[in-house]
Amino acid sequence: ESDVAELEKKAEENLLMLCEEKEREQEKLYELKREVLLREREQRLEEALDKQMEVLSPLVSVLGCFKEQYKSFAASLDATRHELPMSNIHIEGDKPTYLDEMQKQLTITQELLAEVMPSYSEESAKACTVLKDIKEMSQELDKELQRSFTQVQNLSYEVSKEISLHNQSICEDNYGLDVVKHWYFN
Repeated sequence: ESDVAELEKKAEENLLMLCEEKEREQEKLYELKREVLLREREQRLEEALDKQMEVLSPLVSVLGCFKEQYKSFAASLDATRHELPMSNIHIEGDKPTYLDEMQKQLTITQELLAEVMPSYSEESAKACTVLKDIKEMSQELDKELQRSFTQVQNLSYEVSKEISLHNQSICEDNYGLDVVKHWYFN
């Protein structure tokens, strides 16, 4: 009986040690996964930032020119504000020439916006796709971990069951079936 009790105690201690080791390993695994995901995310963000800098750096000089032209336009508008009726805008000089100049400025603005906007939408779409992939991967990993944990629990159950049956068999051999019956069935 003392041998059986000692074997059971050792088995329980080994099982507890295995469970604790498994928990430590799982925590390490979660931490490593978190680090990998964070590094991948930082790398993607850096790549996106580099691409944005690449696209936007040529526009800095154009932006300065645009700011100056806008300031000039705003100053002109402020200077002539008292002349603006509610339904019409006062235009000095030839109206068709003014409209042609406005058409050119609007075309330039439209081209600049067309250059900048598609790259942002493409980058956003790529980032969205990457985020969806990361979410799917994390869900799959979570499912795999749950399956592994269930398998470990089932294995632990089977080991405990086998040890109990083995111990019962040893007790039956050592003490006889009649004595052991009284232990289990009062």
